[in-house]
Amino acid sequence: MTDARRFFDDIEVGEAYESPGRTVTETDIVLFAGLSGDYNVLHTDAEFMKQSIFGERIAHGLLGLSIQAGLFTRATQAFATLSFIGLTWKFKGPIKIGDTIRLRARVTKKKETSKPDRGVITVERVVVNQRDEVVQEGETDLMVERRRR
Repeated sequence: MTDARRFFDDIEVGEAYESPGRTVTETDIVLFAGLSGDYNVLHTDAEFMKQSIFGERIAHGLLGLSIQAGLFTRATQAFATLSFIGLTWKFKGPIKIGDTIRLRARVTKKKETSKPDRGVITVERVVVNQRDEVVQEGETDLMVERRRR
């Protein structure tokens, strides 16, 4: 059986990917509130939010971050990831109920480690909505297995 994962050795700086879209629903927000325990009025009080700068409830920022992680797996063949080791992230705009978000990602760095069986891949990530507005962006560092020799 062949391994369908992409190893550190196979991944090139400059590779770019774009995911399919994913529509964020009210159910996503309600379930995430329950899972996280974050019942902030921004996400749970429709009447209160009618008077806010957003005019309606918005998704949790961390829900958007979580969804983009899943979108990354749909944008490219799976990396041979050993661990998620770092994150720099900015929340640039609201994700509203009914928004369809996509992830644009690009490998920006590869770094050898002191261990010969792994390396670190840095991926720049940009989350856009259906109007191509950037709603979140940042970088992630992934520890990726090297191909066995």
